[in-house]
Amino acid sequence: MRTLLFITILFSFYNSPLNAQPAEHKMTPSQYIENFKNEAIKEMLMYNIPASITLAQGMLESGNGNSDLAVYANNHFGIKCHKEWSGPTFIKDDDTKDECFRKYSSVLDSYTDHSNFLKSRSRYAGLFELKRTDYKGWAKGLKQTGYATDPKYAQRLVDLIETHQLYQYDQVDELPNIVVAASTKTPPETMEAREILRFRFIKYVVVKPGDSFYKIAVDTDKDLWQLYKFNDLEPNSKLIAGQKLYLQPKRNKAKEPFHTVKKGETMKSISQLHGIKLKKLYKKNNMKAGEEPKSGDQLYMRAQKPDKEDF
Repeated sequence: MRTLLFITILFSFYNSPLNAQPAEHKMTPSQYIENFKNEAIKEMLMYNIPASITLAQGMLESGNGNSDLAVYANNHFGIKCHKEWSGPTFIKDDDTKDECFRKYSSVLDSYTDHSNFLKSRSRYAGLFELKRTDYKGWAKGLKQTGYATDPKYAQRLVDLIETHQLYQYDQVDELPNIVVAASTKTPPETMEAREILRFRFIKYVVVKPGDSFYKIAVDTDKDLWQLYKFNDLEPNSKLIAGQKLYLQPKRNKAKEPFHTVKKGETMKSISQLHGIKLKKLYKKNNMKAGEEPKSGDQLYMRAQKPDKEDF
């Protein structure tokens, strides 16, 4: 009886939350950076959040991936459940006892949700007006907008960025070699044969009825972020049968010098039609992002449109 009681107590001890902290094979800062820098860059290219900030937050919030929240819930950014969260949860003490945190199926899901979390909340909107290389502005803004209660949060982020030279990743413009993790990728033999077309040497496919971004990504051996970025789309964008979907970056200039806007055309549809990057199209025509042309307007497709003062 005494032996049974001892075993029960021992079993309870080793399965208690207090003893649930991972004790072996802890990640070092350099290992964390190496493991997740590509994911941080990918999120930056999609959402314009500095990769240095994402990495520094991940390192700080997760203890370089070694915290119980990171190990058992894949939550690297300390994001709590909030009322809109309907996924799995992880309960732990934080500012108060038994707080609800989001639990993810993978660390990469945590990175994606971190970007969505910042992008979807109006209080962070001002941060997206900063330059991508302004990591100090981002760090200060995150503290001011209440991301964390630590009074030294901004300085801690800056220290991590400068100590490990994370700012170098904010300079990256392309990351073509990211691939979907093997666990989420459909085996090659199940891939559907697709006709790969070319326009101005840019590869593209035509969307079929019932297509999804994931299906096209699998069929063309692309990552989802590439389809979104190359086509100036968001993850929640709808695909339309017959739509052109580029598999490579569009050009900085169009082949034609001008385009006369037809009824129903938008800057995005014109960008897709001519294979020119949407951001470049706006810049060439001295237009703000989100602004739309009127039917009959003439858009500059190669040269910069002169300012009115230049006439």
